[in-house]
Amino acid sequence: MFVTGLVLAADGSPRLGVPKQLLAYQGGTLLEASLETARECGFDQLIVTLGTASEQVRERVDLDGARVIESPHADTGSSSIVPALDAVDRRTDGIVVMLGDQPGVTSATVWSLVAEVAGPSTPIGVSRYDNGRGNPCWFGRELFGELRQLRNDQDIWAVIAASRHPVTDVDAVGNIPLRVESWDDYQSLVAQPHTRGLDPPIVPPAALPTRGRITRRPHHRRRV
Repeated sequence: MFVTGLVLAADGSPRLGVPKQLLAYQGGTLLEASLETARECGFDQLIVTLGTASEQVRERVDLDGARVIESPHADTGSSSIVPALDAVDRRTDGIVVMLGDQPGVTSATVWSLVAEVAGPSTPIGVSRYDNGRGNPCWFGRELFGELRQLRNDQDIWAVIAASRHPVTDVDAVGNIPLRVESWDDYQSLVAQPHTRGLDPPIVPPAALPTRGRITRRPHHRRRV
């Protein structure tokens, strides 16, 4: 089984006024935390999409081990998944879609999803939390044609809802992990018990980490 991890981080931040990928989180940035989880999953291939803040992200975030796909039009509603599909390894059986602004997703949730659905008999898999469906999601290779028709990344939920393929729900612990789409979201995220005392809620313009060299941290890879 060959699995590709796809971290979507091309979204703009119109309600924040700064690139949300670079918001301080657990001693690093929001995107770094999401990428660390993706690396822990030990995907056979890891892809991350970046949007108009790509240059700033590349300067401040450790992207080692990930293939970066530029999607500058994601800010205007275009799908970053579509160009990412062109970079997916031809051996891939399917992709696991994760979000770069949702650091609460755990590698255990990803492993559970892949263990349950990876294979030709389950073309679509969705994490089912206590309060509904959420990422990560699994799409088998047979879905790539439909994914190429996406107008924006949120349309994956329309594909899931209307698909002629069976959808497998995989139980995930707790509620859907918080996403950061506003300052209230961010303050709620950093106020959670597991982050309390590390990164106090901040307001612009102090959201961006200090400009400087990236600190390389060792990656402990575990296989999916």
